[in-house]
Amino acid sequence: PITVLGFDYGARRIGIAVGNRVTGSARALDVVGNGVNGPDWARIATLLREWRPDMLLVGLPLTLDAGEQANSQHARAFAAALHERHALPVELVDERLTSRAAADRFAERRAHGTARRKHAAALDAIAAEIIVEQWLRDFCAPS
Repeated sequence: PITVLGFDYGARRIGIAVGNRVTGSARALDVVGNGVNGPDWARIATLLREWRPDMLLVGLPLTLDAGEQANSQHARAFAAALHERHALPVELVDERLTSRAAADRFAERRAHGTARRKHAAALDAIAAEIIVEQWLRDFCAPS
């Protein structure tokens, strides 16, 4: 795959980022709602049409000792629904510590003037960016 979209699944919001294997880079794209009626599938479909990814990545929240937690099953169900709806390969990516890394990255961007407090909703998209970067590092690592 050359282009991937990564998702940071959450009960209220889902962060989305795009990554490119050729450049080895990722960037936060959007945050879509998730709630009682499920994810904003229409917005997700629009992003898929726009970016035409070869593969989808979904962050898998695990405990620090690599154990499953309640959110792990929700992320797995979301990944399965993505695959079923869009017929694209979906890979789960260990997302331990991405929330902390996303908060640190957001704070750094605020310190450099490239983000403002009102952009805090983008934190989930930054977490997705980190998930994609992690996958790119692992996928593109020399064997």
